[in-house]
Amino acid sequence: MDWKQKITYKYNTADTLEKLIGINVALFILTFVFRTLGFLFKIPTDFFVEWLVFPKGLLEFAYKPWTIITYAFMHSGIFHILSNMLILYFSGKFFLTFFSGKRMLNLYFLGAISGALIYALSYNLLPAFSETGRSYLIGASASVMAILVAIATQSPNLEVRLFFLGNLKLWWIAAFLVVLDVVQIPISNPGGHLAHLGGSAIGYLYITQLNKGNDIGAWLQSITDWFADYFKPKTKKGNMKTVHKTSRKKQSKTTSRTDNQKKIDLILDKISKSGYDSLSKEEKDFLFKAGKDM
Repeated sequence: MDWKQKITYKYNTADTLEKLIGINVALFILTFVFRTLGFLFKIPTDFFVEWLVFPKGLLEFAYKPWTIITYAFMHSGIFHILSNMLILYFSGKFFLTFFSGKRMLNLYFLGAISGALIYALSYNLLPAFSETGRSYLIGASASVMAILVAIATQSPNLEVRLFFLGNLKLWWIAAFLVVLDVVQIPISNPGGHLAHLGGSAIGYLYITQLNKGNDIGAWLQSITDWFADYFKPKTKKGNMKTVHKTSRKKQSKTTSRTDNQKKIDLILDKISKSGYDSLSKEEKDFLFKAGKDM
């Protein structure tokens, strides 16, 4: 197996989270390859970044509408992408325990859109930004915060071991980062922090509404479905047979779903009372498998 086949295999078998991180890293590397070429050959290469980042100007956005999504896959520096991908990885792993990869992709896009809209409205309406020149939004932070706040809302007492700080509950981490964004607005990068808050708000709203039976991201589903074909793991398909299901089989399947949901509810109650680490291996495996099927 040569390197091309290895890369293709890795991509085809990766889950949604791994592909999101992979695309962010690939675009980050490509950005700096362009910059290096521009430096060596004395040619302008900023067009690549400017064509993908989100502008504050509404007229500029009108002829680059895709930037409301693409900016969330771009980063300005090594610390920028490293911090975002670390948070995305840990919060994303928990998210996929409860929800499908398609929901994660949907929320990633919703976080990007919400962050961009808050950024654009702030820079065009608030007096603090009235004398600001050309400005652009770049980075996955709004999308990452949407996923982090979403899973912290879904299961606030899940614990994460954070280096020397020990075990911290998810809602503590999410609340700390939200407060940090608020206090840093007048200090530096106000547009970025406002966008983060937009992503955080949509993450909270997404889960609270989803638990009430309302999917506020349903309008994005057609776009997500198109992307999901590229994000879901590919497996080799064997010979398939057409099977006619009887009503008895359908009834059995429905009963099985109901029993699974009851078991999921009991496990979630246990998590909320005692934390994720209190689960047995069997319960963790069951919850992970159930999250894949949601």
